[in-house]
Amino acid sequence: MTIMEMFIQGSILHLVGMGAVFILMIIMLSAIGKGVTAASAGIKTNQPIVSAAEKTNDAVIAAITAAVNEYRKTN
Repeated sequence: MTIMEMFIQGSILHLVGMGAVFILMIIMLSAIGKGVTAASAGIKTNQPIVSAAEKTNDAVIAAITAAVNEYRKTN
């Protein structure tokens, strides 16, 4: 077997192997995509979305402000 024949055989083997990996990757990604879509369709959130502005507490803001002012005085 000459070097050229080995090179051609190696190239064909390389292309077949990469093609098989590519096809398997496409199959797996499509299966994962379908699974994620099915799983996300089954998830329902019953809790309303509350923004951070609605959760603020005046006592917490006052405590943070006092802590920052105390830190600035000492440092």
